[in-house]
Amino acid sequence: MSKIACIIQARTGSSRLPGKVLKKILGKPLLEHLVERLKRSQTIDEIVIATTLKSSDRAIIDLAEKCAVQWYAGSEDDVLSRYVGAAKKVNSPHVIRVTSDCPLIDPETIDKVVNQYKKTNVDYVSNTLERTYPRGLDAEIFSMEALEKADKAAVDQSSREHVTLYMYRHPEHFSLSNVRAEPPLNRPDLRLCVDTEEDFRLIKEIYEALYKPEKIIDVLDVLNLLMNERPELVKINAHIEQKKV
Repeated sequence: MSKIACIIQARTGSSRLPGKVLKKILGKPLLEHLVERLKRSQTIDEIVIATTLKSSDRAIIDLAEKCAVQWYAGSEDDVLSRYVGAAKKVNSPHVIRVTSDCPLIDPETIDKVVNQYKKTNVDYVSNTLERTYPRGLDAEIFSMEALEKADKAAVDQSSREHVTLYMYRHPEHFSLSNVRAEPPLNRPDLRLCVDTEEDFRLIKEIYEALYKPEKIIDVLDVLNLLMNERPELVKINAHIEQKKV
């Protein structure tokens, strides 16, 4: 298959935890940990950080350059157009979408989603159409053709802000496929993303318990830590409700 780019949407202006992507764990920003993990994927050809034109997000561009990955700066609110611009910058016919608040994203899960996309030849594949994975292991892949089609058709604010919303809400126009988690990853009740201070505290605990330099944390070790070794950690963010789209 032709080139596959992974585009990470990232900005400092988060409403619930401002600047979260640059908050540091073990001396590295969350976004840098995320990029390290994405570089272990077998299916990603290029990584692009898609940020905004705001001066406060210049630090994200600096971090992209430090991590030796591409970057693109576009609209803060029209994230759909930002994705189109980022994909065009690297001339990629296939796009993986991840968000910058997932510092435990699993490269093997990404590869599983991509391989289903290759095998099924549909417009869009994700592991979130039916949530079976822990939140924070979310991955989507779609064609540039589908992205441009959504960009032309989507007019409401929600569909401009949430890149793939128009695709999966219009299955009459896009062919869709979902990847289900197999045990022990089938834990949709777990939050491994960072949206609040409590989420950050949990991720910090996980990294401090499991991280080793030059390696990435195995998500199965994360599950073992939370289920068996230190189950009390799950309570840190168990009460947090996900923002509604």
